[in-house]
Amino acid sequence: MAGAKRYYVTTPIYYVNDVPHIGHAYTTLACDVLARFMRLDGYDVKFLTGTDEHGQKVEKSANDKGVDPQTFTDQVSQRFRDLLGTMNFTNDDFIRTTEERHRLSVQELWKRLKERGEIYLDKYAGWYSVRDEAFYAESELTKGKDGVFTAPTGAPVEWVEEASYFFKLSAWGDRLLKFYDENPDFILPKTRRNEVTKFVEGGLLDLSVSRTTFKWGIPVPGDEDHIMYVWLDALTNYITAVGFPDENHGEFQTYWPADLHMVGKDILRFHAVYWPAFLMAAGIEPPKRVFAHGWWTNEGQKISKSTGNVIDPIELVDRYGLDPVRYFLMREVPFGNDGDFSHAAMVSRMNGELANDLGNLAQRVLSMVNKNCGGAVPQHGEFTEDDLQMLGAARTTLDQARERMDVQAFNGALEDIWVVVRACNGYVDRQAPWKLKKEDPPRMETVLYVLAECIRHLGLILQPFMPQSMAKMLDLLAISPEHRSFDFMGEGHALVPGTQLPPPAGVFPRFVDPEEEGK
Repeated sequence: MAGAKRYYVTTPIYYVNDVPHIGHAYTTLACDVLARFMRLDGYDVKFLTGTDEHGQKVEKSANDKGVDPQTFTDQVSQRFRDLLGTMNFTNDDFIRTTEERHRLSVQELWKRLKERGEIYLDKYAGWYSVRDEAFYAESELTKGKDGVFTAPTGAPVEWVEEASYFFKLSAWGDRLLKFYDENPDFILPKTRRNEVTKFVEGGLLDLSVSRTTFKWGIPVPGDEDHIMYVWLDALTNYITAVGFPDENHGEFQTYWPADLHMVGKDILRFHAVYWPAFLMAAGIEPPKRVFAHGWWTNEGQKISKSTGNVIDPIELVDRYGLDPVRYFLMREVPFGNDGDFSHAAMVSRMNGELANDLGNLAQRVLSMVNKNCGGAVPQHGEFTEDDLQMLGAARTTLDQARERMDVQAFNGALEDIWVVVRACNGYVDRQAPWKLKKEDPPRMETVLYVLAECIRHLGLILQPFMPQSMAKMLDLLAISPEHRSFDFMGEGHALVPGTQLPPPAGVFPRFVDPEEEGK
């Protein structure tokens, strides 16, 4: 595919000491929407997700369950795979850090860093959080009334002293700042970029990159008393999955550097500071962008296992349906900000925007076509200024969406699309085709044609967000599966008058709460 457009998007690999929750579903959903959008727009896409299976925390969780770490990770990793099917995600690869391809990749990266003088052996003495798998400077810690220190995340820390290999991170501060300066969109949103820049400007310490106090990890080449630091191991998954260390053939040449690493804001430092430093130190190009999104609360309350308000994405899908959940998560808040999940907000979006705005638009237009145009795409006369404006608005949705998706503004893309949905409903009210049926039947057909063509565009552009629902909507317009890519947007592939349509059917039923219904 010489000259083809490529796109490589990754989720973080999820840590297997727990079951999947809404945060995992949210990150992967954002990547799935992007991957689907890019494929429909003619890109050769690689979409990667997977599980991070090494480290002290996993070893401890396995011991607590009374099983060996490999058995434990096999079980928990499967739950993350199951979530992919539930949410209709279209990842091209699923990586596990316990795979042999990954061990070879990480050990090769280590060797390169060692050969280039970027890693040295010394002794580590400092504060370490097992929960975060992170080292902290004392200046970053909070001392409680009981004299116990905690990390910025609230996680407990412990004083650790052991032999350790170090990565010369302190030597990379100026080079990282130069890299950020030359690549202003490397970190998005911009508020996160400012945080990272400030952190690096404050000075970087060399990073401990091995441990000797546990064994569940990838051994350091040539010194098997040491296990590699779990973040060096985990981050390398992004190049493992494209065939590293073979940089001259296949997927590495095709897809690297990655276009986007999507991460939660809590792991931004690892991706925007440590990872580019590791790569540049090994002579490998860094990724093009790291986007750090926000967190969800539940009905205004911080989500935590201790309060029992963790949101299970599978339960959400069972209650509300898959596409409404996908839509809500991408629509409710500007991507990058924190968001609150509430039942009321979910139902409001479902009934207001999906059932009323879009579902009702398609249902009433296609019902009128079925009743008044012989169940076929209507004939149309000359278009008026109002018609042309409406068609123009629908046909420009792709250009607007491309701009929004380029900066991961999912909420903005949907808002732009909903401007067109609302405009269509306004056009229906202004043109009143039910009146035209008696007064000017040919004009009624033109109006219904314009609306059907607008619905076709809405069905095409919304596929990445709600694939199953939009497949139904495009079926109602008799659009063949091979005519559903973005190549078929625009005037050149407009609906053909006289094409027979199937009987109309609802796509978005109103949500009625069973508990409310019984009152």
